[in-house]
Amino acid sequence: MELDAIDRSILTELQRDARVPNVQLAERVGLSPSACSRRVDALEKSGIVRGYHARLSSKALGHPIVVIVYITLEGQSVAQLADFEAAVKKCPNVLVCYLMSGESDYLLRVAAQDLEDYERIHKEWLSSMPGVARMTSSFALREVINRPSVEIGSFA
Repeated sequence: MELDAIDRSILTELQRDARVPNVQLAERVGLSPSACSRRVDALEKSGIVRGYHARLSSKALGHPIVVIVYITLEGQSVAQLADFEAAVKKCPNVLVCYLMSGESDYLLRVAAQDLEDYERIHKEWLSSMPGVARMTSSFALREVINRPSVEIGSFA
């Protein structure tokens, strides 16, 4: 789907406030409500809009510790990658998991209540995942920026 200026405006507004009523969204982007609704539907069907979510605070929910974990597997066969990925999806404390190029195979962002909780997650979940050869953990001291998305204008 090729995005025009109106589509980019709709996406920008939805990123600011995904709960904006369609009538207000239409006013902001200069469309009729029905035309705006059709555009939003098309953006959803194309996969550009993947969903609408509330951004929750892990800290406020009792998980203030953020750990970045680099994991290297014993091998990189399709089966080994699939086994690890199936296991990591089951760990409720893993917020993000990326397959990486470079020195490590995976990068995880893990939320924990405190150091003891991370030790439990490490023992019960991470180190017992299939194929794990090495893990390196780094603790985030402070969140500097956490953007939920990128600027729409960069996709012109």
